[in-house]
Amino acid sequence: MPSSSLVPDDSSVLLTTAGMQQFKPYFVGKADPLKDFGSLNTVSIQKSFRTSDIDEVGDERHLTFFEMMGNFSFGGYFKKEAITLAYDFLFSIGLKIQYATVFAGDPSTSSGQGVPKDQESKEIWKKLGVQDIREEGRADNFWGPTGNEGPCGPTSEIYINDTEIWNIVFNEYYCRPDGALEKLKTPGVDTGMGLERLAMVSQGKKHIFGTDLFQSIVDLLPGDLGEKKKRVLADHARAIAFLLLDGVSPSNKGAGYVLRRLMRRVIVYEMNIEVLLDKVVETYSSFYPGLARDLISVEFRKEQEKFRKTVLQGLNALKELEAVDAVRAFNLYQSFGIPFEVIKEYGEKRAEMLTREDFDKEFAKHQEISRAGKEKKFGGHGLLLDTGELKAADEKELRIVTRLHTATHLLQAALRAVLGPLVHQEGSDITVERTRFDFNLDRKLTSQEISRVESWINDVVEKNADMGFELAPFEKAIQSGALYSKKEKYPATVKIYTAQDPKTQEVFSKELCGGPHVIHTGEVGKVKIMKEEGVAAGIRRIRAILE
Repeated sequence: MPSSSLVPDDSSVLLTTAGMQQFKPYFVGKADPLKDFGSLNTVSIQKSFRTSDIDEVGDERHLTFFEMMGNFSFGGYFKKEAITLAYDFLFSIGLKIQYATVFAGDPSTSSGQGVPKDQESKEIWKKLGVQDIREEGRADNFWGPTGNEGPCGPTSEIYINDTEIWNIVFNEYYCRPDGALEKLKTPGVDTGMGLERLAMVSQGKKHIFGTDLFQSIVDLLPGDLGEKKKRVLADHARAIAFLLLDGVSPSNKGAGYVLRRLMRRVIVYEMNIEVLLDKVVETYSSFYPGLARDLISVEFRKEQEKFRKTVLQGLNALKELEAVDAVRAFNLYQSFGIPFEVIKEYGEKRAEMLTREDFDKEFAKHQEISRAGKEKKFGGHGLLLDTGELKAADEKELRIVTRLHTATHLLQAALRAVLGPLVHQEGSDITVERTRFDFNLDRKLTSQEISRVESWINDVVEKNADMGFELAPFEKAIQSGALYSKKEKYPATVKIYTAQDPKTQEVFSKELCGGPHVIHTGEVGKVKIMKEEGVAAGIRRIRAILE
């Protein structure tokens, strides 16, 4: 399966952190892998991002952006096959396993249940000839902390040169919110192996930044810059490029805030960062064809110009402080846009007591004050919408994303009208600035096709079609021809939103959706397609705005 976007459909997380996220519905029986994939087994190389590691970047092993290689099974195979596949793969490329770990068992959980030792995995490793097999407890070898609802189970880790290379998770249980564990009817396999770590041990390097994934970027930096700064710049250049690839724009909230932090941290180094970004594009564009130098350069320059106007003032203000606590650090961020990492680094001894935890608390306190002000202003209505697909901060933004949401329905209908009925949605993300729509197609759209799609949408807008909905049983709704996502789990009764000409009764768009939508398509306004690009094998992406 192609990598999913770094901006996930799963609204419980800010960014995609692992390969298993796009497969969560299949592990819990909410989606059918045979129906969607034609197989119970999948493989992916997933773009992943860990915001929790931003402050640690600069040492020898922490990254923000990385690629996670994984194989997954939803009842197709289990422990013996998963462990053997991992062993065979590493052996085939000349790597010797140093040791493996298995779950040692746990006499009790918060609900009083015990989880037995994973003796089966230990025996499998023994038969394969691995002599050093270590038993570890829940903290290291049981995926899914007690109390968090969802699939979970014992894990088996593989180590080479004291580096954890591969983690194999056996989803045997379902953890209820109260911590109680239930045996899953169909156990699953979820594995993850970091490409960067695999490269490190394969190439005999001491750390990930010595691999060819980073060395070509590091070589562009001055030799006297210092190892920590080189690593930060190399990591952040990759992360910035891939966040921009998936449609993230720098802002003060959500994924956009993460991107802005990364951009501003590298901008203060006064290096030619665009050279590094060009190298990232050169290195990865053959595998990720959507990586475009022009898009990345334009967005980076915008942020650079915006930030440089205030950064010198902010750094001078920082120099005047005798000590930097969380309140002063947040004031610097709020006044000059200087992120925590830069304050910590440039503050040196004056900021040695400053912690990320205290800074985030101050940030959260400010958000509460801001939210209270909006509630008072807007009477408590439409203050914040974040469904994962739609995001709006207040009533004004809500009206805009509502128009964009309806435009996205029309976009899918237009693509099917121009390209054929096999085209379907693969994902979407709507902010106040734009709509981003992913769909299946194995080629680039021509300029004529893009123009036809755009014209089709705007014709329907001009016709001011009714945008109404009706309630219907799910099966009846599907039989009526309404479009729906095979990846979603729908209730027994669903809403069918239809764009229909009130005079001729011609139907332009018909989809299952929970809203919100405009009442008449004329409210949408003129739609302009800004970009069409590939994001993965067989997946294209369109970004569109309202003019």
